Amino acid sequence: MILGGGFAGVSVARRLEARLHPGEAEIVLVSRENFMLFTPMLPEVSSGELDVRHVVTPIRSQLKRTRFILADARKLDVAAKTIEVAHTLSGEVETLAYDQIVLALGSSTSTFGLPGVAEHVFALKTLEDAGILRNRFVWLLELADSISDEAERARLLTVVVVGGGFTGVEATGELVELFRSVLRFYPHVRRQEVRVILIEGGPTLLPGLPEKMGRYSAELLRKRGVEILTGDGVASADATSITLQSGKRIDTRTIVWSAGVKPAATLADTPLPHTKRGAIVVDGDFRVPGFPGVWALGDCASIPDGSGATYPPTAQHAIREGPALADNLVAVLHGRPTRPFRFRSLGMMASLGGRKAVAQLPGDRVLTGFLAWFLWRSYYLLRLPSLDRRLRVAFDWTLELMFPRDIAELRVYTRNAQSSAAADAGLPPRTDPAAHV
Repeated sequence: MILGGGFAGVSVARRLEARLHPGEAEIVLVSRENFMLFTPMLPEVSSGELDVRHVVTPIRSQLKRTRFILADARKLDVAAKTIEVAHTLSGEVETLAYDQIVLALGSSTSTFGLPGVAEHVFALKTLEDAGILRNRFVWLLELADSISDEAERARLLTVVVVGGGFTGVEATGELVELFRSVLRFYPHVRRQEVRVILIEGGPTLLPGLPEKMGRYSAELLRKRGVEILTGDGVASADATSITLQSGKRIDTRTIVWSAGVKPAATLADTPLPHTKRGAIVVDGDFRVPGFPGVWALGDCASIPDGSGATYPPTAQHAIREGPALADNLVAVLHGRPTRPFRFRSLGMMASLGGRKAVAQLPGDRVLTGFLAWFLWRSYYLLRLPSLDRRLRVAFDWTLELMFPRDIAELRVYTRNAQSSAAADAGLPPRTDPAAHV
């Protein structure tokens, strides 16, 4: 049984289908959504560059012999080898038994318990998060264009992005492109009134990567009007502002939070070994020590890389961890020894909007500018799991070159939908007055 329908979970199921003969074992995949989300493209969805449906692929279309269950994993009992699930559509609760279980539940947003943050920020973790944010940005412009209260206009037109990692940097770049593309439709909103502020608690953007990447990203974003604050963390937030540890207060109605993640809450109450951040501790072959038949990978696992460190929780690694874990599962079923996972990163890339990007290549070589952007788009386009999605995304990108971005405010994102998205991201239910009933 596989819990989770993201990159890691689906890649395990696909490999098992390829390695196991029909009837040799039953493969079951449980996921709360019936699609796999291509998370590297979420920032482009939030800015309206990509259609929301073009970055998802139905799970059933990718699997041939796997039994798919649309449900939310609730309670894992490793002693009884059962998992309690709640079916997404009916709400019915069912207990399923397993012989081998793979935990690929991913991660949710972490707000580190800071006062007011969980209640007032917008995450960028799920598909609905991206749709809600896009709607929010249009709502800000529509309201700012029609009110005369200058203080409120300033709050509406100030967007704060917290976190200078990949998601934060890419979301900031896409946000600048959105405003650049659509401000022509809002005659009472001047370009100089719009403030985009990026906050990073560390000394540089893109921490953990070559300094040149962070430096180039900061210089480019500043040239495009982004205010970048580094070395200053968040202290608290409320409905109209965010306060930093230095005491600086920024008036804003929209805070995009990309400062950290934590493993799925489903695993918190299990007796499985955890790291301080809550990830499941596994051996090099993905098995959880001391718990026969339990395996873990992806964002929810701490996987040793053989050098004393652990592999980062990225899509690049999850895609390759899945087949390796599946091969080890097959080895166990056939009475053969397992192998530790070993993978050397192909590099890291971040899009900055405006046809610019940064890329870390093997050997810590750094590529910047248009060429890095072209590499980013080419790589991720080829990584999309189906030809129809590749064509749809390529078509969206082509249209963006010729036309401004869509400013239709899609009111399908209701208060109930926002609360659901907040819960999926690990945040409290939302009661934002900007949401539509």
